Amino acid sequence: MAVYLDHAATSPMPDEVLAAYTHALRLVGNPSSIHSAGQAARELLESGREAVARAVGADPVEVVLTSGGTESVNLAVKGMFWHRNAGARRPRVIAPLGEHHASLDAVQWLERHEGARVDWIELDGEGRIRLDALAASLATDPDEVALVTALWANNEVGTVQPVAELVALAHRYGVPVHLDAVAAFGQVPIDVHAVGADAVSLSAHKVGGPVGVGALVLARAASVEPLLHGGDQQRGRSGTQDAAGAAAFGVAARRAVASLPLTRVAALRDRLVAGVLARVDGAVLRGAPLGAGRVPGNAHFTFAGADGDALLYLLDASGISASTGSACQAGVPELSHVLLAMGVPEAEARGALRVTLGHDSTDADVDAFLAALPPAVAGARAAAS
Repeated sequence: MAVYLDHAATSPMPDEVLAAYTHALRLVGNPSSIHSAGQAARELLESGREAVARAVGADPVEVVLTSGGTESVNLAVKGMFWHRNAGARRPRVIAPLGEHHASLDAVQWLERHEGARVDWIELDGEGRIRLDALAASLATDPDEVALVTALWANNEVGTVQPVAELVALAHRYGVPVHLDAVAAFGQVPIDVHAVGADAVSLSAHKVGGPVGVGALVLARAASVEPLLHGGDQQRGRSGTQDAAGAAAFGVAARRAVASLPLTRVAALRDRLVAGVLARVDGAVLRGAPLGAGRVPGNAHFTFAGADGDALLYLLDASGISASTGSACQAGVPELSHVLLAMGVPEAEARGALRVTLGHDSTDADVDAFLAALPPAVAGARAAAS
């Protein structure tokens, strides 16, 4: 029996979401059309948008629906940079070293093609942004800073970032903030208005919605230059809107926040962590300690002397699906930039394993994982020697 422990990569679609999605896919109508079929699609679209907005403490008008988290991040990072540089020269972008590659690559693209200068902010040993380093960066020529971009929660090690303090610090200097909440949504409460972020990225498939659907929550006072042109269907984004995707995302978002706090998932995760540390010599839990500072579904380990890819293959052969880190970098033979930014030695970072649980995870899944792990680690260590 297969055991799926890679919910941070993508989470299975619950029956309720699948039913809403398949029903909506059968309906015909462009939401921008004025005939009755188009208006029926519009109603479906806006109901989904409203549900997403309610789930994250935003207004529906602030929710820009996108093709996923990556587009949302790119629209925020590039769009805010271009808008902030339209009337003044603000070449600097501030970003922590442990960001998801959607942000890292977007920032590096601006560096190569738009002359951006990047201030990379250090992480502490738990994967948390160093606010003192951020403060020092902001205090140096703040009028040249276009934006700050940061994760709400780290997608690899699960550490929840001090987002309220981060936003308040940047706003003290008049600098807008984008938060990538893809890994945090459905794991911890998200209240965009309370935190005060200018832009927040979300993805549907991380909370049981369809792949290819996401949102950028863009504050009423915030503006971006569009990535896509041709219709102006939404603020900062052109393109026919996906009514079916919005409907499914709305159901998934509503389910995700109704499940909070994830007490059962956290208890499973804690039992898994205790079992790993008791059964495998040299296992180290990476990221924040278990508790409020870490998303409840995440357990990230390093196993000194093991090869991470070999470990994944051996677990997969035992019917266990896990990952070494971000699925966006799967198959790329490089060490985790997050672990390296946390100060983890390269020899230990090579043996990384991310285990992420979700709404359908069970005690039997944890038992199966704990039984399969020790021989898999032994094999992975043999492969690395």
